[in-house]
Amino acid sequence: MQLSEYGFSKHYPRLVIVPRGVVAYKKKKGVVKSMSINGKAYIAGVYEHPTRKAVDKSLAQLHAESALGALADAGLTKDDVDGYFCAGDAPGLGPLSLVDYMGLNLKHMDATETGGSSYVLHVGHAAEAIAMGKCSVALITLAGRPRAEGMATGTAPRNYGSSAPDVAFEFPFGPTVVNMYAMCAQRHMYEYGTTSEQLAWIKVAASHHAQYNEHAMLRNVVTVDEVVNSPMISDPLHRLDCCVISDGGGAIIVTSPEVAKSLKRPLVKVLGAGEAPKHQMGGKIDLTYSGARWSGPLAFEEARVKPSDMKYASIYDSFTITVLMQLEDLGFCEKGEGGKFVSDGNLISGTGKLPFNTDGGGLCNNHPANRGGLTKVIEAVRQLRGEAHPKVQVPNCDLALAHGTGGSLGTRHGSATVIMERE
Repeated sequence: MQLSEYGFSKHYPRLVIVPRGVVAYKKKKGVVKSMSINGKAYIAGVYEHPTRKAVDKSLAQLHAESALGALADAGLTKDDVDGYFCAGDAPGLGPLSLVDYMGLNLKHMDATETGGSSYVLHVGHAAEAIAMGKCSVALITLAGRPRAEGMATGTAPRNYGSSAPDVAFEFPFGPTVVNMYAMCAQRHMYEYGTTSEQLAWIKVAASHHAQYNEHAMLRNVVTVDEVVNSPMISDPLHRLDCCVISDGGGAIIVTSPEVAKSLKRPLVKVLGAGEAPKHQMGGKIDLTYSGARWSGPLAFEEARVKPSDMKYASIYDSFTITVLMQLEDLGFCEKGEGGKFVSDGNLISGTGKLPFNTDGGGLCNNHPANRGGLTKVIEAVRQLRGEAHPKVQVPNCDLALAHGTGGSLGTRHGSATVIMERE
């Protein structure tokens, strides 16, 4: 790879643009050597806040309590933290406000915001920062209070900011989260014959797992008939096709290999990460696929594994259609075959080929701050450690994937994929 290919500046002889997830440096004149993040970082601690309605806690408290929980899980203290990562759910000035609130002394910060994919993306970013020597103990925190604040997160028109270039064109039509996702479901049904009954199987699988989670908002096992007979919210999505609205949060600790191996915790290695946006492409858009089409292959390539190698998958589940499209785009089944894949019961732990969201996921457990990607990483780590509920623990789980989608499938969104291994 020649430096001239990337328009190297003579003023910055060590700077080069390389694929995301790769650390690059100059080896000798005119040649760049790259280094993957595979094995350069470990997840040492995780914590999911147990609250589902935080009427007595501030947003900052939820972040801080989650941070303390993850640090305790790892066997570290806040004084060990030298990197901090958060997204748009952080109060005030984001990382600055929370770093001050928690009294952290840092060498590195990151406040990348990509909606529900933010915190899966942050695991990859933390691994990159650690591989580059920017920090050695990275803290990632999420928190939200949409339930306590009475937010209609799925059915009220969402304005992402008056300065956003799309607002003037789209907001007059009153787009909501649920009708943007419903458009994707309608199109997928039209193109591939997907049915409401097939989508319902995703909720059924999530409910089978949630019954064992004492903190899950919806613990009753449901049937396909109950899903398709629940009230229609936005055709073809029924109420039970939609995720819960909850308060809560969580935290993740990502460390260098040296720190991880000094702790008395199971070793969970970050093998690969990928991220990608999907936008409207000047109107030339296909509603039947997501950004996972690009973020997934990037992560698999870096991890040097295949979709068929995965023992467990944490898949972002804001709606049932979100799961189905991502399963296809990540390569677990062919495009258009998602309906058959899920209706065969493949997502249910103990019987299926690809157990998913064994905590109940966003469909049944929790969905804090509209950024549920962090909880996907947490449950994947539990599975790899063998710490999931015994009724849903996947035997010999040594490879797991976590994937997040943020924004709207029907317009623009971000996708992030992380692949982890039990060492």
